[in-house]
Amino acid sequence: MIRSAILAVTAFCMSMPAMVLAQGQPAMPAAEAPVDPARLAIASRLAERLVPPGIYKKMMSGTMDGIMKGIMDQMGAMPVGQIAQIAGIEESKLADMPEATLGEIMAILDPAFRERTDVSMKVMFAEMGDLMSTMEPDLRAGMSEAYAKRFSAAQLSELDAFFATPTGAQFAGEQMTLMMDPAVMKRMQALMPKLMEAMPGMIAKVEAASAHLPKPRKPEDLTPEQRKRLEALFGKAKEQ
Repeated sequence: MIRSAILAVTAFCMSMPAMVLAQGQPAMPAAEAPVDPARLAIASRLAERLVPPGIYKKMMSGTMDGIMKGIMDQMGAMPVGQIAQIAGIEESKLADMPEATLGEIMAILDPAFRERTDVSMKVMFAEMGDLMSTMEPDLRAGMSEAYAKRFSAAQLSELDAFFATPTGAQFAGEQMTLMMDPAVMKRMQALMPKLMEAMPGMIAKVEAASAHLPKPRKPEDLTPEQRKRLEALFGKAKEQ
């Protein structure tokens, strides 16, 4: 249960940059229209300024591990019963949950828990930064095409001229990391308690919305043919 809660929080944190980038993005069109080469050339310069090389590595290693540390502080101060409620434990069993916090319990079960978690997060985000850095050229190429389609040549030229100014260059170079500024992230971290408080209600609505669907099959529900197919997918003998 504790591990699941930590993984959920980690996933939330790692999704923040993607959430920021995805804000206001419509669904991808079914058919790609041709891109004007002249507009694409200007748009490529814009993308290079807006997503400078190494920006994801800077965001992950320099910021995200620190943000995670703050959120883990919040997690450690939460009563175990509240975490159990978020994890979907039955209401009747919640009354038996201890009033102790996650931090108090983990200090006994694993005295190095906090340091272990800090080290793990630091390494994980550093590795994620390296991985995402390899994706930056493709991201810039996609952004170039998107800008070339959405903005006219005149608009792209205006943006290019602005980003060539000292103020524009500074804004372009920092606009992604601005969302990771402590002033912004403090508000984002304040969302965590609200999100965790709302989670049981969200789960209940998900269950209600999917109530009409058949229940997942249990091993004993499978037909011999289904068992054979499953064994083939796993690549293991039936007895294993």
